[in-house]
Amino acid sequence: MPFLHFFNTAVSLLMGKMSSMEIEVMHLSVRKKKKKKPEIIIFWSVLCTGVDPSLQIEHRIQTSSQVAPPGSKQNKPRVANSRDERFRSDLHTEAVQAALAKYTERKMPMPSKRRSVLVQSSVEACTPPDTSSASEDEGSLRRQGRIASSSPYQAHPSVEHWFNRVIQGSSTSSSASSTSSHPGGRPHHATNATSASAATVLADLMAQTQLGQYSLQLTPLHVFRSDLPSGFNHSVFRFICLLKLRCVPVNSRVSSKIQQLLNTLKRPKRPPLREFFVDDFEELLDVQHPDPNQPKPEGGEMRPLNGEPLGVVTNWPPSLLASLQRWGTTQPKSPCLTALDNAGKPVYTLTYGKLWTRSQKLSYTLLNKLSTRNEPLLRPGDRVALVFPNNDPVMFMVAFYGCLLAELVPVPIEVPLTRKDAGSQQVGFLLGSCGVTLALTTDACQKGLPKAQTGEVVTFKGWPRLLWFVTDGKHVAKPPRDWHPPIRDASNEIAYIEYKTSKEGSTMGITVSHSAMLAHCHALTQACGYTEGEIITNVLDFKRDAGLWHGVLTSVMNRMHVISIPYSLMKVNPLSWIQKVHTYKARVAVVKSRDMHWSLLAQRDQRDISLSSLRMLIVADGANPWSISSCDAFLNVFQARGLRPEVICPCASSSEAMTVAIRRPPEMGVPPPGKAVLSMSGLSYGVIRVDTEEKLSVLTVQDVGQVMPGALVCVIRVEGTPYLCRMDEVGEICMSSSSTGISYFGLPGMTKNVFETIPVTSSGAPISDRPFTRTSLLGFIGPDNLVFVVGKMDGLMVVSGRRHNADDVVATALAVEPMKFVYRGRIAVFSVSVLHDERIVVVAEQRPDGSEEDSFQWMSRVLQAIDSIHQVGVYCLALVPANTLPKAPLGGIHISETKQRFLEGALHPCNVLMCPHTCVTNLPKPRQKQPEVGPASMIVGNLVAGKRIAQACGRDVSQLEDNDQFLYMQDVLQWRAQATPDHPLFLLLNAKGTVANTASCVQLHKRAERVAIALMERGRLNAGDHVALVYPPGIDLIATFYGCLYAGCVPVTVRPPHPQNLTTTLPTVKMIVEVSKSVCILTTQAIMKLLKSKEAAAAVDIKTWPLILDTDDLPRKRIPQIYKPPTPEMLAYLDFSVSTTGILAGVKMSHAATSALCRSIKLQCELYPSRQIAICLDPYCGLGFALWCLCSVYSGHQSILVPPLELETNPSLWLSAVSQYKVRVTFCSYSVMEMCTKGLGSQTEALRLRNVNLSCVRTCMVVAEERPRITLTQSFSKIFKDLGLSSRAVSTTFGCRVNVAICLQPNRLGKLAEQGTHGPDPTTVYLDMRALRHDRVRLVERGSPHSLPLMESGKILPGVKVIIANTETKGPLGDSHLGEIWVSSPHNATGYYTVYGEEALHADHFSTRLSFGDTQTVWARTGYLGFLRRTELTDASGERHDALYVVGSLDETLELRGMRYHPIDIETSVIRSHKSIAECAVFTWTNLLVVVVELEGSEQEALDLVALVTNVVLEEHYLIVGVVVVVDPGVIPINSRGEKQRMHLRDGFLADQLDPIYVAYNM
Repeated sequence: MPFLHFFNTAVSLLMGKMSSMEIEVMHLSVRKKKKKKPEIIIFWSVLCTGVDPSLQIEHRIQTSSQVAPPGSKQNKPRVANSRDERFRSDLHTEAVQAALAKYTERKMPMPSKRRSVLVQSSVEACTPPDTSSASEDEGSLRRQGRIASSSPYQAHPSVEHWFNRVIQGSSTSSSASSTSSHPGGRPHHATNATSASAATVLADLMAQTQLGQYSLQLTPLHVFRSDLPSGFNHSVFRFICLLKLRCVPVNSRVSSKIQQLLNTLKRPKRPPLREFFVDDFEELLDVQHPDPNQPKPEGGEMRPLNGEPLGVVTNWPPSLLASLQRWGTTQPKSPCLTALDNAGKPVYTLTYGKLWTRSQKLSYTLLNKLSTRNEPLLRPGDRVALVFPNNDPVMFMVAFYGCLLAELVPVPIEVPLTRKDAGSQQVGFLLGSCGVTLALTTDACQKGLPKAQTGEVVTFKGWPRLLWFVTDGKHVAKPPRDWHPPIRDASNEIAYIEYKTSKEGSTMGITVSHSAMLAHCHALTQACGYTEGEIITNVLDFKRDAGLWHGVLTSVMNRMHVISIPYSLMKVNPLSWIQKVHTYKARVAVVKSRDMHWSLLAQRDQRDISLSSLRMLIVADGANPWSISSCDAFLNVFQARGLRPEVICPCASSSEAMTVAIRRPPEMGVPPPGKAVLSMSGLSYGVIRVDTEEKLSVLTVQDVGQVMPGALVCVIRVEGTPYLCRMDEVGEICMSSSSTGISYFGLPGMTKNVFETIPVTSSGAPISDRPFTRTSLLGFIGPDNLVFVVGKMDGLMVVSGRRHNADDVVATALAVEPMKFVYRGRIAVFSVSVLHDERIVVVAEQRPDGSEEDSFQWMSRVLQAIDSIHQVGVYCLALVPANTLPKAPLGGIHISETKQRFLEGALHPCNVLMCPHTCVTNLPKPRQKQPEVGPASMIVGNLVAGKRIAQACGRDVSQLEDNDQFLYMQDVLQWRAQATPDHPLFLLLNAKGTVANTASCVQLHKRAERVAIALMERGRLNAGDHVALVYPPGIDLIATFYGCLYAGCVPVTVRPPHPQNLTTTLPTVKMIVEVSKSVCILTTQAIMKLLKSKEAAAAVDIKTWPLILDTDDLPRKRIPQIYKPPTPEMLAYLDFSVSTTGILAGVKMSHAATSALCRSIKLQCELYPSRQIAICLDPYCGLGFALWCLCSVYSGHQSILVPPLELETNPSLWLSAVSQYKVRVTFCSYSVMEMCTKGLGSQTEALRLRNVNLSCVRTCMVVAEERPRITLTQSFSKIFKDLGLSSRAVSTTFGCRVNVAICLQPNRLGKLAEQGTHGPDPTTVYLDMRALRHDRVRLVERGSPHSLPLMESGKILPGVKVIIANTETKGPLGDSHLGEIWVSSPHNATGYYTVYGEEALHADHFSTRLSFGDTQTVWARTGYLGFLRRTELTDASGERHDALYVVGSLDETLELRGMRYHPIDIETSVIRSHKSIAECAVFTWTNLLVVVVELEGSEQEALDLVALVTNVVLEEHYLIVGVVVVVDPGVIPINSRGEKQRMHLRDGFLADQLDPIYVAYNM
């Protein structure tokens, strides 16, 4: 495709001072092969003010406007009508290079890609990892630029190591991609860029806990994936949060790339548009205010333009079929059509006699020989599909006229090659809506169609069932002598239906009547001066558009001889059409500018060719702005071979209006052709301005001649009421004529809009009583009534109120550097709607030999060129592998299908560059914090508004008389061992579902005694010493816990290291042992060996372990006396866990808090000795530990223990156990629930056959420290409903570090609910997500836009009080207001346990008071945002139920644009955007939003996700994604509760440890 526009080189670069003068100079160098011409300076006179700009169009005949310097060989006066010989492609390239030169060279971060994703894997295409040492200064981020050197490798000492990695094929991480993708390749020096100091301290203080000289940092856990045993599930084990004794380097390669990105984004943007924001929960998108300086049309209102009257011819036939009959009977030997093979040899010449007889045979056969159940299959007026290949025009012509003779309506379509052809489904919809039941085709074509197993042609996707009929001679019957087809005069009945694909990809059928078909042939004959017997060469598709009108219809009207050049021949020999013009002395040729361009590339065979016979070279796509380059270049080469300049006749047409205008052949005495050099900036505002000051930004267009005979044409506004345009305004060309299409078949609404438009004057008066047809061509009427077209509606992209033409953008992209990296004809430009505006997307096919870095450099330069020349940003630029874009039937790219694939994530690009930062200018204004309102004013405001203070409490336990006289858990166990020694307390299951271990009251008591003896005798431990318990989930853990209490020691439960992953799991164990100041480790013999093994020595210093005791074989001794703490406030145990923000926090639980916790759970869940509960939780921290180790001993119920790790090998273990033991109450985590949902979703039938029945379950509680995952709980209920699980059974709990059990929703089904202790079902509300970003709660209806479902977190436990407080003022908030959840309860933890006694840092977490109101109560801050809402439901006491809704952790929230975002909301949107996204996590780094997605699919889908992720976050959250990281499944670390460890992920990303598939840095 030739370069599109004609650009003036910027004179300001040469003559800075001349801008004030009234003469503009264009300096360009004209070169020809072997002959160097001197430089020509061309002077252009500036527009005179006050003159209508549309009249300032330079005609080619006006040679006075061009002055040649004296002495030039070219100073002869130019021949009249001779064309401008300059190659506009050269000028365009110059203009683009000049535009790029204006940009200061900026280093853009290059995307990082895993080798396996690359299109090619040549070593040259890889870049060694950056080995330069990073700066020691943690307060600044360094951009690691490299000095360019002669050898790309000499700066790297470890080059051999790197080469080995490439040769061995190991997948390199993002470090293997170079960051030096500097456009132009100039040397550049490393620069320092100091970012905000807060950002470099790893986002918040809590991410690191100082331990002496150590920095406590949790390592992301994807690192040990490769070492895991087969069958090992990451999702369960990923929670093993590691602590390393080193800090993650913030100056890693990844963060240097992010710094590059930040530097790139610092580039000054265009003047910001005025933004506004109304603080009423609504985030109003910035309204695009018109630029006050934009040009406005100034000319007078245009007048409708009449074509010359349609001439009256005496012997004009009454219909096209009458013409066929006449020539078929009077001139039967006259040639009608010659078909060529792929070698260019004529294979068959169809005469008019043959066409007539064969069409008659076919029409007779169709009407009389095809029947179903003795009924004729077809009746006059029925539609019939014509499916003929492009190399068989003869059979098509026979079939077309055969249908017309049979009064059937032909619907020509393309041959479907596969079931997934681009646009094939839409063609099927068209055939279905037209009621097509029969398809005509050739024998060869029918054999080539895909077949079903029965041998019949398959039914293509979306197509109706068709009967295929072969039209070759042996299949048609000869009609009897007395049968004659009816030849009627042309009527308004439908003659044929031509298909058209819209911008959106839908296919419409345009109906053409017999009278319109005849009138169009008449008009074309008159406009082109066709005469009988003329020879015409047709390169176009003969099934539609100009190829059909000239080569099948008008040719028959005038008994012309058509030489049809198939597309397959053009691909082999682009010069074939010129050779046929020469061979047959053709008078007319119908081509596209593409065909002219192709022939220029085949210069070698042009010696003995003459084009002097041509009187008319019709350029069918002359309406395209870039056709002028082809015409000029073609003339330049072929003028020497007899081509006269004036025979080039561009025309403009559309499927709806057919031919709109055509330049007449020279013999008709028409005005000379014209051309216009228009300001592209003016065109973007719909205004015609000739050659304004923007030298780089002009578009040269040629006229497309005069209006068709008998037609009335006007130009109307593109949008809204069809007002007439002004003289200097661009609009849509409309045409009223008897030769246009009449409707879209079966679409009356669209037909009225397009085919029955009534243009009106500015006063609103209709300009005519005749309806007009919209042509979808954008243009204007120039001097001498010449029609100019500057674009098409299909290629129109309206961005921020300005219009851009897709073809113009393609031209600019093609002018960037020589075409080394992409194929010229394989670029698609379209717009997608994102965030209420159109965004430009450019997709090109990349050459296989282009390197990654070269391609990326070309992409970044394309962005700059388009930004400079069109003043518009490109949203996305994607390169795809060669030959992967969907093709249109005759070559070219199927744009709508490409767009569809882009939006569906099915394009599979190999390079992507997203630029949302430059394009998206309509984001809401960042939120401005309101002046602080005091807490007292808040209370008064709430009271005035009638809102109660948001406070709620569980049942009062102080009045309850029960037998809980024990304050110490060790006393309870001792009492049970005496009172009910054989009562079973615990039952442990293994992976097979069989009982692995049990413990009754007395067995547990005796085991605990032995442990206590060992601690005192072998360990010589004192009361108050801390002991680490390193056990797998089981009864040993419980026994040693009580053994510690018996001996007066403080137990710390620690997850054991994984034998296959000591290097990554052992440091965690070591860290907890050290932080907790444990003086002894209790464990099994196997784990003890592991802790002291050589493998362990490689991971940690094993010499620094404290005393390690194994408890496998302990002596049977009785303890003389169980330790009695002097006060219940003494420390009972330490609870260590890793929070979602990556903090290792140990909380202190006193004896009083421990027994109060057990008491609350007992009361809430009605636990007593005859009960059985099943627990599938990790027993190391939080509520999981309390349920596993404490509650059974306290309440006496039996606990069936199911270790979650066993679900790896047997996903149905937990549910089978629940069914087998008929358990009413069961507890699990979200990770367990997810494992069951994913692992058993398709196996419910098999489980039913194994008699798994869940109807016994009253309550299934999910233990969590997060917002309820409503989607997961609903899908779990839905999947296992078939096994009897009640939809009301699943509920959630809520606890946190300061209080592990705040809410529990007890069983509420069956008779138990009638006994009065149980609360109502949990309620679900829907919040406005936009209000939530402003820390407000606004309830909306289900299904509202931006609505977020939120389920209450369970019923508040007895003895627990909850209040919602303002995070900043610490004042109480009103009902349904968002704030921090504060809790007061006897079982609150007493504080954090740290080594150096830094409790003061977090003192207010455990003991804080309200600043106003009830200032006496001591509260603990949970660190979670939520709200209380009084519901209409009542609880057991008759009180109205207060529902607590948890929104999310304060530590996790992202502060962006002044608003508070919860990561889970963004992640939910991202996961929904593509089926291959398995999991997602987001975090921020230096104010950039980073989105990490796990790809569950082939790696070629990785780059598809970048645009989809960016789109969805923009659309739903009004945020621009800074970095998109695509990783393997299982990389996002999660803790034991199934919660994502986003801070670990962030640190792993910055330390370059994720081994990502792809990292995209959005510009």
